[in-house]
Amino acid sequence: MQKLTNKEEEVMHILWRLNKAFVKDILAEIQEDKPHYNTLSTIVRNLEEKKYVSYNAYGNTHQYFPIVDIEDYRKTFMKTAIQNYFGNSYKNLVSYFAEEEKISADELREILDIIEKKK
Repeated sequence: MQKLTNKEEEVMHILWRLNKAFVKDILAEIQEDKPHYNTLSTIVRNLEEKKYVSYNAYGNTHQYFPIVDIEDYRKTFMKTAIQNYFGNSYKNLVSYFAEEEKISADELREILDIIEKKK
């Protein structure tokens, strides 16, 4: 699975949410830093080349839909992030969020309960 640019990832999140969309529909969903229609069209075609989206043709226009599941992308993204930023350690990942006060003790207990239930 090829790495996505930030804008490609933003477009994918829109497509995952909408399930299928024309370029104009995607453009309408972008809140900040709206690209020009042609630029967005190029981004979507790049996603097609990277095998993230496909389309149904209606004359000269295309309705795009994701062919990569968000869960598959999430697994790949998380695996890469944990390898690159946390030394391939889930402990380091959780410690980072605890040190940054992004996760509470109650949430950590909930995670421990989930782990215990899986044993």
